Amino acid sequence: MTERTFSIIKPDATRRNITGKIITKLEDAGLRVVAQKRVRWSKADAEAFYAVHKERPFFNDLVAFMTSGPVVLQVLEGDTAVARNREIMGATNPAEAAAGTIRAEYAESLEANSVHGSDSPENAAIEISQCFSDAEIVG
Repeated sequence: MTERTFSIIKPDATRRNITGKIITKLEDAGLRVVAQKRVRWSKADAEAFYAVHKERPFFNDLVAFMTSGPVVLQVLEGDTAVARNREIMGATNPAEAAAGTIRAEYAESLEANSVHGSDSPENAAIEISQCFSDAEIVG
């Protein structure tokens, strides 16, 4: 089933100039980039995106990290895109990520783990709508 998911290439990856390597992994796995933009999130942008974590102890550090440099926001499309993207990303903790995954190869730490991906089709729709207008998504 073709679906869409949301992806962020995080500041640790943009700083190291490995966005192309990450996008290649996504495309090689059968996902298509149907929207993409490189932005510098403000504190308000990051706080709004991660509002679900507002009460968590890591929230302020997460916001600070996500505003520390540019991010690449993407809408990915493909068969079971949410699950496929999560498989390609690997476990959140890079020490537990399978060999060949983005996080196993590129993550610097649990926080600086290079990528974010939606965890469900429902959250993908919410995250996509937070960051892209319908006109920006061109399949």
